[in-house]
Amino acid sequence: MRRSGRNSTRLLFLVLLLVVAVLGALRFGLVPQRYAPFAPISLDEPPVWFVDARLAALRHDPELCRTVLHPPQIVATPIPDRVRPDGCGWTNAVRIAKVGGAEIGLSQLTCESAAALALWVEHDVQPLAMEMFGSPVTWIQDMGTYSCRNIIGNKRWLHTRSQHAYANAVDIGAFRLADGRKLSITRDYRANTPEGRFLREVHMRACRYFRVALGPEFNAAHHDHLHLDRGMLSSCK
Repeated sequence: MRRSGRNSTRLLFLVLLLVVAVLGALRFGLVPQRYAPFAPISLDEPPVWFVDARLAALRHDPELCRTVLHPPQIVATPIPDRVRPDGCGWTNAVRIAKVGGAEIGLSQLTCESAAALALWVEHDVQPLAMEMFGSPVTWIQDMGTYSCRNIIGNKRWLHTRSQHAYANAVDIGAFRLADGRKLSITRDYRANTPEGRFLREVHMRACRYFRVALGPEFNAAHHDHLHLDRGMLSSCK
């Protein structure tokens, strides 16, 4: 009986270890799409199941990236990999001209984050803009994607590379509507106005696609933008 109990404990431990390994492989995008237990992500409609893992599957798969990133949801062009000896650089990234029908100039962003951005703008930002203002977003202010630097604004992470160092993050400063109105994070985010409510709501909806979505209420370093990334941490503040 005692030996049987020990064997059962070991078996349970091995099963748990296997589950953790599989979940880790999915989170790191290490499972090729052909072996994944879910369909490839699509920009055509808002995903319901396994959103994070389906986006992560794009990380090391340029061919899948080219299949997924296409107009009208996004106008993106693959760019050559660039890996630096100091740990910065990017792989499987794209240049973006438009996303969800809105102009945005991004020189480099990983395919994984580009897909997350397209889903967010197409299926959350634009519908909410139409619902609240009756006017679509035509321009999104980019405040940075790639920058070889560490995390700023948090003493605990001062020696840790930012996701910007891998072109795996994008900072959004404002939205402009077709009717000419500009919705600014700096001016409007905290305001009790339709503009402020819109910005706070799209911030929260970004958490569905990005692992980290930080705004002005997180810390002073984010007073003028939304920081969105697909790194290993998880935070929606």
